[in-house]
Amino acid sequence: MRPQKVLDIEILTGLSKIFRSKGYEGASLKDLSDATGLKKASLYHRFPDGKKGMADAVLNHINNWVDEKVFFELLNTEKTPEERLKTGLEAVRVLYEGGEETCIFRALSMQSSLELFENQISGGMKKWINTFKTLGLALGFSPTDAKEKAYQTLIKVQGSLIVTKGLNDITIFENTLVQIENEYLDQ
Repeated sequence: MRPQKVLDIEILTGLSKIFRSKGYEGASLKDLSDATGLKKASLYHRFPDGKKGMADAVLNHINNWVDEKVFFELLNTEKTPEERLKTGLEAVRVLYEGGEETCIFRALSMQSSLELFENQISGGMKKWINTFKTLGLALGFSPTDAKEKAYQTLIKVQGSLIVTKGLNDITIFENTLVQIENEYLDQ
């Protein structure tokens, strides 16, 4: 028998793929069951709050990953701000699989699901802005410029993911990350 922790990660990965591709409203229990390899009853056993509980678990899992891999690196004062930026942006590449993956915030902010996940989405975006602002300050930007650059970074990443999907061209996402790096470092 496989360790429970590995199985949990596999389940969350499967659920994440469905929510990212179909959104909350579009994700059926059959889709979620097929993606995890669990029967519907087993899903409800693991997630007594049903589909909302599954989406909450996915959001928490992704937020924890972003905290560990992106935000921790961007705030890691044992590295130079330049190294922090490069490592953090590399983690963003991994998070979105080089531009092939949709943002979970976008997927869960459609239709009526925004009301269900508004606090988590808003909190995640605010944390993104604050973390990139802190990095901008470490790179010597004024507080106003650091905050504006943080907002623009969030907008550019999210926008590039949409355009990448719409045009089926992952170079758009990659070029956006390179542009963000250059904008932070070429001041």
